Amino acid sequence: MTTVYDFSAQRIEGNEQSLADFRDQVLLVVNTASQCSQTPQYSGLQKLYKTYRKQGFSVLGFPCDQFGHQEPGDENEIANFCSTIYHVTFPMFAKIDVNGSKTLPLYNWLKREAGGLLGGRIKWNFTKFLIGRDGQVIARYAPANTPEKLAGKIEAALAVPAPSRRDSGD
Repeated sequence: MTTVYDFSAQRIEGNEQSLADFRDQVLLVVNTASQCSQTPQYSGLQKLYKTYRKQGFSVLGFPCDQFGHQEPGDENEIANFCSTIYHVTFPMFAKIDVNGSKTLPLYNWLKREAGGLLGGRIKWNFTKFLIGRDGQVIARYAPANTPEKLAGKIEAALAVPAPSRRDSGD
């Protein structure tokens, strides 16, 4: 069975990161943009991260320029914007495609797991996927679902213990 932990992605700083590094955490995977009417959601995402990270929660931000050219900057510009304007400290990744032939494999999997109203396509910036500690998609949320509205869902996911693992070193 495929889980979020089977994927990797390039961090905004340039290094490749395995999502297995987030094993047993609850994750909120979000495609972001810095020049969008939804951009102020960065504040809410940062607040969720700050509130729940010690309980095993992380936001993973994936900048995307596929909707109205609302993320025109390069990785350095995006990182600077996120840190100086919204004080983002959650993990940010390099700019990606979430639709089309160059879609990041992680996003192909997310869309298969939780198709949404457009038959699998991402509709706009700040679409969110909540991932459980087992690495499986719990739910998909439209951009209109602000981070503040997801706090209860995150708390419920955090209440589920991480799956136990057998020692495979027999």
